[in-house]
Amino acid sequence: MSIHYQEYDVIVIGAGHAGCEAALASSRIGCSTLILTMNLDTIGAMSCNPAIGGLAKGQLVKEIDVLGGEMGKAIDWSGIQFRQLNTSKGPAVRSSRAQADKQKYRFYMKKVLENQFNLDLKQGMVEKILVKYNTVWGVETKIGEKIKAKTIVVSPGTFLRGLIHIGFNHFPGGRMGEAAACGLTDSFEKMGFEIGRFKTGTCPRLDKRSINFSNLKIQYGDENPVPFSFSTKKITRRQVPCYIAYTNLQVHQIIRNALDRSPLYSGIIKSTGVRYCPSIEDKIVKFHDKERHQIFLEPEGINTIEVYPNGLATSLPLDVQVEIVHAIEGLEKAKILRPGYGIEHDYVYPTQLKPSLETKIIENLFLAGQINGTTGYEEAAAQGLIAGINATRKVKSREPLILDRSQGYIGVLIDDLVTKGTNEPYRMFTSRAEYRLLLREDNADLRLTEIGYNIGLVNEGKRRKILRKKKAIRNELNRIKKTRIIPTEKTNEKIKSWKSSILKEAVSLEELLRRPEISYQNLMDLSENGDDSVSPEVAFQVEIETKYQGYIERQLKEIKKFHKIEEITIPSSLDFYSVPSLSREVKEKLSAFKPISLGQASRISGITPAAISILRVYLKSKKYKKTIK
Repeated sequence: MSIHYQEYDVIVIGAGHAGCEAALASSRIGCSTLILTMNLDTIGAMSCNPAIGGLAKGQLVKEIDVLGGEMGKAIDWSGIQFRQLNTSKGPAVRSSRAQADKQKYRFYMKKVLENQFNLDLKQGMVEKILVKYNTVWGVETKIGEKIKAKTIVVSPGTFLRGLIHIGFNHFPGGRMGEAAACGLTDSFEKMGFEIGRFKTGTCPRLDKRSINFSNLKIQYGDENPVPFSFSTKKITRRQVPCYIAYTNLQVHQIIRNALDRSPLYSGIIKSTGVRYCPSIEDKIVKFHDKERHQIFLEPEGINTIEVYPNGLATSLPLDVQVEIVHAIEGLEKAKILRPGYGIEHDYVYPTQLKPSLETKIIENLFLAGQINGTTGYEEAAAQGLIAGINATRKVKSREPLILDRSQGYIGVLIDDLVTKGTNEPYRMFTSRAEYRLLLREDNADLRLTEIGYNIGLVNEGKRRKILRKKKAIRNELNRIKKTRIIPTEKTNEKIKSWKSSILKEAVSLEELLRRPEISYQNLMDLSENGDDSVSPEVAFQVEIETKYQGYIERQLKEIKKFHKIEEITIPSSLDFYSVPSLSREVKEKLSAFKPISLGQASRISGITPAAISILRVYLKSKKYKKTIK
């Protein structure tokens, strides 16, 4: 077949969460973009749980939003229950989560892509990446159609040689009812990539009409839901409740009796699964002392009867799944609409990528999502956004956007993948971020809007809004520092009612706000010169910066040290074997990884502090410049 009449700047393979963000980013920046997907009806589909966000994942969604991505807006438009998690803990670990109407989410994302200027959509299965002189020049589909491109972003989700397991029944599939992509893996192997294999899974779907909710614990959303997107003013949609059920000893015994029929425990599934989101059979085996496990019954939408029993992922045979479900209180008569299943899929070892998500061995080829060994919608979307941005920057001969670990969770995610690799499906946690107090959900707009503006995904209006917000925060911090409160009988009565110690001498509002029991609103009640025009968002930032000032200053000092080594770049042309005094093992590792900075080199497993010191002295002796990325 002849080559397609049009050459694109960027071709995106796959229209899951990574592919959608990649295609939108590249087209919005100004590059002609084509998104190729096996089925145009499943754009933005949620293969697993009907939710966006969660611990650490909420931070990723907020960062995607302020950099110009779409996921936050999509969930704000389609969400049916919003909750803030970890509200009883410090601000560093608070995260947002929302149940989605799965169909509305998918329809929203498809409509956005269909109406995006510079973006074409096409249904087709890509079989080959076309390469010449170690540089991509296009793709070839299963029907032999060849389409030219300057850069390519591959984001195939779980479709790479996907194999579905339900008991001893297994068959190719990227998702239940959809074909696997087998030719693409062959293409990657021929290009010289090392390929691994991971396993993930999903839950059976239940008929809401067959569930007895009367004995189940109800879980409501927040009364005043907080949007994911900073551009969403308010969530006014009716929220629906979720319900909590529990496994029991009978369920556990059913599972133990059926382990010989489990593909996971009979040796059929050999791939590594998600440690922090295990199947129910995994939970029973590994946590045998637990008498019960929580099951969250989550509606899949407003206008559907399907319910997702989160926590009940399994690849056990269907008859066992039925027995398990019926042994749970409230689900005694529940009907299974779709069985749960496990799925194995290929991935590319992510240490074969640059921090820009471009591959090291094939130029202009970018990878994003589960192909890089991750799990989760949010991790995929974050990678898709960065891959899409950097594909366009490559087309325009600009330096790639590389977020470091001090700038955002996205930076932590990508740095972990490309520097450390992963031996299990990677999931983001707040504990992975060293500077999490500074990388909060609530300040993502203050941290990253300027970067979004500089790369062309944030408009001038949004940028000015953030500049005004920053100024308002500075002004209010300055005001409470200068404003002093004199102890009077009236003042001390108020302070006493807040269960705080009374004043014996004049103190600043800042000093008062540092007290754990005193809130910013309390200050407004005390201060005669309080500024009623201060927005709740500004007030929240002022309160956090004041209460956590010591911790924030400590982290800022740590970041300064981090940047000193991070900013020392390593030329791509450097021959590590020519560096004297380095051990052969270190030279081999550095040559294989090709770190772009001394900081990245220091995080490679097996690279000692002594080796970093030697490399630093060598780079200085050669007068390589220190560059801020």
